[in-house]
Formats: sequence, C-alpha cells, structure tokens
Amino acid sequence: MAGSTGAVTRRKRAGKGGPNPIDTHVGGRVRLRRTLLGMSQERLAKAVSLTFQQIQKYERGSNRIGASRLFQFAQVLDVPISFFYEELPATSNEPAAVPGVGEEPFEQDQFTRRETLELVRAYYRISDATVRRRVFELTKTLARTDERRPPRRTP
Repeated sequence: MAGSTGAVTRRKRAGKGGPNPIDTHVGGRVRLRRTLLGMSQERLAKAVSLTFQQIQKYERGSNRIGASRLFQFAQVLDVPISFFYEELPATSNEPAAVPGVGEEPFEQDQFTRRETLELVRAYYRISDATVRRRVFELTKTLARTDERRPPRRTP
C-alpha cells in the first residue's frame, strides 16, 4: 500500500497508535458471540488454530481480522459474516439513514450484562424447537404488552 494512490486508502487509526474503530467493533462482535455461546477464548483459539493471546488481540481490535479468519470465526461461532458488522456506528462516509430503520434506541451494554447472557444461554439449552419458538413468541408478546403499559411511578 505504501506509495499507492487512487481508491486504496490507508488504515485509519483512532488517535495515535490506537486501533481502527471498525477493527474494534468487529473484534467486539467476535467477543459478544463467543460470550453468548459460553465459549472461552482458549476454546475459540483451538478451533481456529490460534493462541488465546491472538484471540485477545482480535477482540480488542489491536490486530485486524483478515477475510479468511473472519470466515473461520463465522463458521465456528455459527453466524453469518454480516453479524460482525451489525450495529456498526455511522461514519461520515456512509449514506444517509433510511427512514424507519434503526430508529429504536439501542443500549450496547444490554448484550454484555450477565442477565442477558444467562437468558440467551438458557434459551438455547431448550432442545425442543417448538418449545423454544413458543418461548420466543411469548417473550415478544410480553415486551409489546409492556411497551403499551404506562410507566410505573415509584413513591
């Protein structure tokens, strides 16, 4: 890339020596999915023939994840490659937002709370697909009902 011009752009870092924000986001999504599955860094590392220290660097964004490695992570973590780019913060280079899409506020920390992780793990431990689907539908119904209810006032 040195000395190249045209459509090729250099890797932008956030601050001096900091990781690229996109690399940090993708690494964070690897960590999120690994954690949701209850998988250790050591187990993920073994599955893709790396050391757990390399997984740590990928998850922090200090090392960029190449296309073939991202493909491996997607297979091992059982997600589409697009999963790693979901919830990517908007940048000035992105097109304007589509009306009605992404208007619901999103709390990034909701996926890192212990309660959320335990709920997701318990959900996936339900072996009967029909029961699992009914639990999913029940949860969605309860959430809709809760949205219509006026907020509780505390004394």
